[in-house]
Amino acid sequence: MRLKLLISLFLISNIAFSQTSETVSKRYDVTLRQAHMGSLEIDTMLLESYTKLPTNVRQFYLDARTVFEKDKKIDFTDKRIVEAAAQNKIALMGGPMLGDIKEHGVSIWLRPSNKRPIRIKVTALNTKKEKTYVFKPTVAGKEERVVLNDLSPATNYKYVLLSSGAKIGQGAFQTTAKSDEKVGLRLAFASDFHKIGLHNPNLIEAILDREPIAMMLLGDLAVDDRENNMSMHRADYLLRDVSQAWRNLSANVPLYAAWDDHDYLNNDLSGLPEWFSKEERTELRNLWRENWNNPKTDVEGIYFNTRIGQVEMIMLDTRSYRMVEERGQYGSYLGKEQLNWLKNVLAKSTAPFKIISSGTMWSDYISNGKDSWGTWDTLAREEIYKFIETENIPGVLLLSGDRHGARGFTIPRNAGFDFYEFGPASLGGVPGPEAIAKDASSQMFGYLGLGLKAFGEFTFDMEGNEPKVTFRLISELGDIMEEHAVPYIKLIPVRK
Repeated sequence: MRLKLLISLFLISNIAFSQTSETVSKRYDVTLRQAHMGSLEIDTMLLESYTKLPTNVRQFYLDARTVFEKDKKIDFTDKRIVEAAAQNKIALMGGPMLGDIKEHGVSIWLRPSNKRPIRIKVTALNTKKEKTYVFKPTVAGKEERVVLNDLSPATNYKYVLLSSGAKIGQGAFQTTAKSDEKVGLRLAFASDFHKIGLHNPNLIEAILDREPIAMMLLGDLAVDDRENNMSMHRADYLLRDVSQAWRNLSANVPLYAAWDDHDYLNNDLSGLPEWFSKEERTELRNLWRENWNNPKTDVEGIYFNTRIGQVEMIMLDTRSYRMVEERGQYGSYLGKEQLNWLKNVLAKSTAPFKIISSGTMWSDYISNGKDSWGTWDTLAREEIYKFIETENIPGVLLLSGDRHGARGFTIPRNAGFDFYEFGPASLGGVPGPEAIAKDASSQMFGYLGLGLKAFGEFTFDMEGNEPKVTFRLISELGDIMEEHAVPYIKLIPVRK
């Protein structure tokens, strides 16, 4: 019966979604191979793949992109880019992007094109009370983060950004409940925009319609195969930031991001290839931090943890710490420092649920663990599993990206306990490996990547004596394609 179900899912994954009158039709189709090439012509087609840009936004992108292509050592503060923004009447080169949501506040990331003061007016939807925050940008073109403090827990807010009396941005968010209150929440997650999905308004609207409190982005997102050309990394971030679909998402859902191979260097590359120096790796890590709104961290890499209500979010750096010359040996995937950090975070967390993201697969069911834990560091992976079991750490869920499509697996353990892994890597709808594993005995569902534009969500239900988490796979049309509820008791390594 289970095998028949998986076969039917495989067949369903090949059926193209029908378009409705509410969806926005594509203007241009760009393949994954073309997105990897990333020429000016291709990137401009991507940017306008669904809707035509306003003339001034399009021209600003073209002007700034030209500057980035000519000079590998510049950033957004270069006077030519600042002047291009002024000439095209662009007040924000990027943002607002929400992040680091808390019970009393949120962080707003933006890249102002000038140093004029910006007012942020925040309104609580339930009481209509307003707060105003004012800040003055330090350098034109430099990214800024404004932390909105003194807000109320579990409250819906809207906000408006004003400069010289004109509205330059707006959005909405919900603060988290207090950490000692057992209140449920909804969290979205997925990977593999590959630039393509960043501009898809249908997909973004489907995410917004679910009203998640935050979203985890697990890799292969905005930058595509730029290697150590730092200016072209920035050009790809500009491509993201001038997209109206992306702005709609980032202004209304707090985002948490980790990279994978295409964000970092190129396909299947990691660590320090011979042509890539430690200094360049540091520069690339810093560039990543500049362009995302993750919580602050003191580590060298980009990994971090944070708590959102009843959930501990742990996002790993599964690319830059790999030791190419020691592949297959202990510590070659995360590095020993990050591995110890992960165990320490798990041991100290008091959140009922813990989500650990990996840029690539935890399990080896698809592609024989290609470029993932199974071919890099099975010893450290087993150490993590055993640590969770022996320390009786409950509520652990595993997320993975990279393998285009969407799949869910259990990872059976000798003690009669299963880990659950979910991998919706389908934000771009690009081709990938097989949907169904050769041994499908531990597979919950599987879909091919080609044409599948979808994301995952967890709904955490804390009510009553039997809390649970429900996974859903949701298409760009808002259809629920999969739904799997996991009782909390199944996430406890030692059954009481």
